[in-house]
Amino acid sequence: MDEPDPRRWRILGVSLVVGFMSLLDVTIVNVAIPSMRTGLDTSAGTVQWVVSGYALAFGLTLVAGGRLGDAYGRRRMMLVGLAGFVLASAAVGFAPNAALVVVARLAQGACAGLLTPQNSGLIQQLFRGEERARAFGLFGLVVSLASATGPLLGGLIIAVAGEDDGWRWLFLINVPIGLVAALAVLRLVPGRPPGTREEGAGIDVVGALLLGGAVLCLLYPLVSVEGGARLPLVLLVGFPPLLWAFTTWERRRARREQPPLLDVALLRGLPGFANGFAVGSLYFTGFTGVFLVLSVFLQDGRGLSPLAAGALITPFAVGSAITSPLAGRLVSRAGRALTVVALVVMMTGVLGVALLVPGRGVGELWWALVPLLLVAGLGGGAVVSPNFTLTLADVPPRMGGAAGGALQTGQRIGSAIGAALLMTAYQVGAARSADHGLRVALLTALVVLSLALVTAVRARGSRPERTPPRPGAAR
Repeated sequence: MDEPDPRRWRILGVSLVVGFMSLLDVTIVNVAIPSMRTGLDTSAGTVQWVVSGYALAFGLTLVAGGRLGDAYGRRRMMLVGLAGFVLASAAVGFAPNAALVVVARLAQGACAGLLTPQNSGLIQQLFRGEERARAFGLFGLVVSLASATGPLLGGLIIAVAGEDDGWRWLFLINVPIGLVAALAVLRLVPGRPPGTREEGAGIDVVGALLLGGAVLCLLYPLVSVEGGARLPLVLLVGFPPLLWAFTTWERRRARREQPPLLDVALLRGLPGFANGFAVGSLYFTGFTGVFLVLSVFLQDGRGLSPLAAGALITPFAVGSAITSPLAGRLVSRAGRALTVVALVVMMTGVLGVALLVPGRGVGELWWALVPLLLVAGLGGGAVVSPNFTLTLADVPPRMGGAAGGALQTGQRIGSAIGAALLMTAYQVGAARSADHGLRVALLTALVVLSLALVTAVRARGSRPERTPPRPGAAR
């Protein structure tokens, strides 16, 4: 058995900083929408593309980015992604008009899609057994913290830098952080040894185009709906045939012994991958939009500043910070049952918010919202990392990046669906009142989270739990 890299925990730390930066940019701009609209003198629909365009480009490049990392090495793809991410962040920060902001955000999202799957790929490559579960626990913590602290950090930066141009610093702050991270990647992250790249790997252009087209047909209509457009919904009809064409093409490449973009047959044959993919996608559909709805409700419905709104949402991140590392340690023994219990706890917190927060004044929000979001965070923190561990447990390291990218693509699609679904539910309910809109949106989230819970229960009962082997087991 190969000896584990003695620097593996430091390498993981660098990788998680990079992952946090790229995931944070999904939510950090939510509280900046009003100031961006004023500063750029543009429409709400255009500004919505600043948010949604990033998520769209992010989702399009995740699987390809993961596969390129499998083939060419994690360090190389992290450096390429970081260089593009830093340049795109600077372009957003200095852009003179809304059109250039949107274009730069698309480029920034595409580079984030190259970066993020390297996290799961490095964990698959460097860790085994219970150590891998702990590493995924820290990765789950980063995912939860990035989602939940984005509004707070965004509000804080805008409060310090000012309403007019403070939103620009949400992106410019990535430049020094990205440069420091790049130096750390150069120093610590191992490259692929010379001459070990897979023959023909990383050049499945047809597969990348087919999968990208399928994801585009699904994501583009969803992010367009958030901006008020309805015509792009016709693209949804293209999703099933493109997905079929992609799976057929990948099977054909596998039969010809050509490295596929994503080995569909391999992943389909792995116990737990399909169920874990469904649990993760449904969870992100129900969970991500909650922060967007709460941010809009607190600012528009209660008149709070971006900073105050972000502070009220932060208890979710606190709860996640407590349970994510613990869940990483427990999942090897508890298995899928841990995900089931965590979902129940999170749903209890969200239900409490739906029942107790509407109708409360600003002074009452602190005692009504904070403890309930803490409970939801305690549950949510124990969903993401165990699901990563169990879903990718049997994936060989050579496919770790692509499989992790596929899992995260499902999460990005779920996030886009959830944002569109929950904001639509909020707006329908808000025609009566903001309080009613919040309740309708959160109850909609609970319906989706219930589907994730049912899927997790079925995954637990469908087969004997297979948890990662303990350290010392054979590769």
